[in-house]
Amino acid sequence: MSDLLFTAFSNRADALELAAAVGAELGAAGIDSTLHLLDAAVEPAVAPDTVVVSLGGDGTFLRAARLAHRAGARIVAVNLGQVGFLLDVPSTELATTVVGALEGAPIVERLALRIDVEGVVEDEFALNEVVVERPAAGHMVKVRTYVDDEEYLTYTADGAMVSTPTGSTGYSLSAGGPVVDPSMGLLVITPVAPHFTIDRSIIVPATAIVRLEALDKPAVVVADGQRLATLEPGCSVLVRRNARPVRVVATRNFGLASRLRRSLREGHA
Repeated sequence: MSDLLFTAFSNRADALELAAAVGAELGAAGIDSTLHLLDAAVEPAVAPDTVVVSLGGDGTFLRAARLAHRAGARIVAVNLGQVGFLLDVPSTELATTVVGALEGAPIVERLALRIDVEGVVEDEFALNEVVVERPAAGHMVKVRTYVDDEEYLTYTADGAMVSTPTGSTGYSLSAGGPVVDPSMGLLVITPVAPHFTIDRSIIVPATAIVRLEALDKPAVVVADGQRLATLEPGCSVLVRRNARPVRVVATRNFGLASRLRRSLREGHA
């Protein structure tokens, strides 16, 4: 098995071409690599010493991060997308970044989530956020929140989410949540389009266990954009810090300030 694994979606011709070109360049230097298509039915075996390379946008990175997380492997985030809040490596620096990663470049640990849906899903992973949301347009859900078994707020809204610092620049930001430095140890609880109730986020320690309970009507549980389960009325989803962080290879472009300036300018200019 190769110590270097490129990952991309099959419909990204630019990513596939980049993987082939850089793979050939590294191969000439004696570094073997393989390519995994993230929309393939079967996942590859990944070892802890593998360097996983995400080629695409933020969605590609979230899927590749799940793959790397299971093995405790390192991940390199290459930006081929438009906004790329999560991505810090330009395609022109891919080869040198990979070589540095294989030689032991510094690692930044990103807080991830463990998700348990009562009676349905156990120990699911998310890097950005988990959302309890309405099952169909034109409806709202009623979600009661608890932190370490203490009741907090009840929202009638399109949904309620728990995000990580990494996820604070994703769906949470669109819902009005704060931008959080990814090095911080905390969780962000944010309602999505609440009706006649507080619309501000609540920040809790990363050691907290957050429980989201569906009231009155069924809701759906979505983690990093992927639907996990239906949450029946009276049932809950537990969200807590995952025991294993996501290990991201750090580069000189890794600062939050520079990524915000670049992403906001490119995404909204």
